[in-house]
Amino acid sequence: MNNFILYLSLLLILSSCGNGNKELESQNQNSKIIFEKSKPIKKELNANLKVNISELTKGESFLGNNSNNSGNVNFQTEFNKISSIKFSKIKDFSFNQPELLFTNDDSIIFFDGKGSIFKINKDLKEIWNVNHYTKKEKKLKPIIYFAQADKKIIAADNLSRIYLISLKDGKLIKSIENNTGFNSNIKYSDNKFFVVDFENNIRCFSTIDGSELWNFGTENPFVKSKKRLSLVVKGELVFFVNNLGDVTALNINNGNLFWQTPTQSNVIYQDAFSLENSDLVFANDSIFFSNNKNEIYSIDARSGIVNWKQTVNSSLTPTITENFVITVSNEGYLFILDNKNGNIIRITNILKNIKNKKNQIIPTGFILAKNKIYLSLNNGRLIKTYLNSGIEEKIFKISNSKILRPGIFFDKMYLLKDNAIIKSN
Repeated sequence: MNNFILYLSLLLILSSCGNGNKELESQNQNSKIIFEKSKPIKKELNANLKVNISELTKGESFLGNNSNNSGNVNFQTEFNKISSIKFSKIKDFSFNQPELLFTNDDSIIFFDGKGSIFKINKDLKEIWNVNHYTKKEKKLKPIIYFAQADKKIIAADNLSRIYLISLKDGKLIKSIENNTGFNSNIKYSDNKFFVVDFENNIRCFSTIDGSELWNFGTENPFVKSKKRLSLVVKGELVFFVNNLGDVTALNINNGNLFWQTPTQSNVIYQDAFSLENSDLVFANDSIFFSNNKNEIYSIDARSGIVNWKQTVNSSLTPTITENFVITVSNEGYLFILDNKNGNIIRITNILKNIKNKKNQIIPTGFILAKNKIYLSLNNGRLIKTYLNSGIEEKIFKISNSKILRPGIFFDKMYLLKDNAIIKSN
């Protein structure tokens, strides 16, 4: 009798489970995804619309620029004359975003794959070359980020070290140790410099004696993206974005929090390693940036309130000029947006004339110069496109490997690859 009751009970349980699965399947068939992520835009919009810009950026856009906004640079080139300087290949160049440092004594600072820091003139002639690393540190092949502070060069690396060296001869002035490596561009203001480490802490140091003046910590996911972080300085505030997409504004003198604006949900903790934000750009009292999660933001720099958010999938630094926000998506589409409300004015496919099997060709950076877009690619090509019409003018073969965003310095364009600097007049 007991066996019969046990058998009957099991039969009822299995029967109810089967009904439950059928009900669940029925619910799934009738369900809808409410918060489905939008897909990157891969079609043109208002392709025949003409966009005219007359204003040109004054001064040197890439020299001591604390806003990161290059604007419409007064420069043009046909790449009729190209020269280059080679150096020891940088390991993991494709996963990092090192930048050339242009200095106010008309020189250029960079590093090679063995940690040597070198200074060259505008014509790529070497002035000095130094290496302050030990044999053990050289084998780790450091990635170095630079800034200029008067007559000093600030060099912060991913190994946790900061060097203050002489701009004149490269001699070591001060060495600073940190608990973790650094992973951001560096900004300098009023005898202080700011840099973000791999634990999402922004640190402020004195350029006079190298002492740490203050630091501010933000949320730190266990697994992080290798994408270099970004910060800008404007007046008494320093703004930076961390690996989670949190934008923070701090007082540059004491590190006090002014505001903080999250741009991602808590879900980002699960895939923070894949989030790639563009550089922050300051313009028109707002902070602009985009990411590879199909979002571009305009945030009020005084309050941290989001002015607008639009659908653009880009990890490239945007350009703001006149009333326009200009950027290029990771899929190669040129976006022109209204600066005030974020409305998309025009979308043009810049890669339409390039054979891109399996979407392996990816934009790496762009600049706007005399109303023309110069877009660098990971296959070593550079596309020159008219901004007003979106029509391609020419494709230049610069290299057989990845080149980074172009830089303009005293009427010359400089392009960086893993073992060379290329110059065009």
